[in-house]
Amino acid sequence: MKRIILIAATAALTLASCEFSSNNQSVASQAREDSLQNVIDQQQNDMNELMGTFAEINEGFNQINEAEGRVNTLNQNVEGNSAEANIVENMRFIEETLEANRQKIEELQKKINESTSATAKMKAMVDQLTEQLAAKTQEIENLRSQLAERDIRIEKLDSTMNDLKQENVKVKAESESNAQIAKNQDTQLNTAYYMYGTSKELKEHNILVSGEVLQSNNFDKDYFTKIDIRNTTVIPLHEKSAKILTSHPANTYTLLKDSKGEYTLRITDPHKFWSVSKYLVIKVK
Repeated sequence: MKRIILIAATAALTLASCEFSSNNQSVASQAREDSLQNVIDQQQNDMNELMGTFAEINEGFNQINEAEGRVNTLNQNVEGNSAEANIVENMRFIEETLEANRQKIEELQKKINESTSATAKMKAMVDQLTEQLAAKTQEIENLRSQLAERDIRIEKLDSTMNDLKQENVKVKAESESNAQIAKNQDTQLNTAYYMYGTSKELKEHNILVSGEVLQSNNFDKDYFTKIDIRNTTVIPLHEKSAKILTSHPANTYTLLKDSKGEYTLRITDPHKFWSVSKYLVIKVK
């Protein structure tokens, strides 16, 4: 009887332990899912906010086009003070909407630069909006000149349009600067250096000392060949003896002889190959 009770108690404890372990795994799994979902939700919120701003800017341009159409119609048939007043009112609306769009585009550019969810397509869309703003500003300035020929003056618009034009130049310059920075960063990330030489040559150029390869900051960098790792994946060495001295993952390249018995280095996984060091040193004879 005691033995039966003991077996039953052991079984109950084992079952409870399994349930506890299962519950812990379930809680941990749920926590991971919740964390991942939070990240996804935040990214979706960021994307929704960016797309909402895109929509607001496009709507602003639509309203400007409609107001511009009204001004052109009234300008062709100016009769009395009421028509002139309507022209002035529509031009002021255009002025204010242009300024609002400029500010939104500037804020959008900043958000996209800071966002991890923004795509290259979205950045291109901001550049298009910037160009559209500059073109529309010039178009409205031409319209204002036409109105001035009819002695229809829009107070405040003269100085504001000049300010807006200067801001457009500033926004365009910032956009071009950001694009150049991104391009330079991309070039830098994909730039590497390689060289091959005999032991004597390596020592002469302060690359090999006491049989050890020095740190890259001590290299004679003028002795290296600069490459873009996206384009250069094959390096013929034209030597019958070759040994890589710098650290690079073994499964990311092959170093094989050709039909002449000369070695050629083929980089099969450039990103991983250059992840340890952007300098490649090969000793040959």
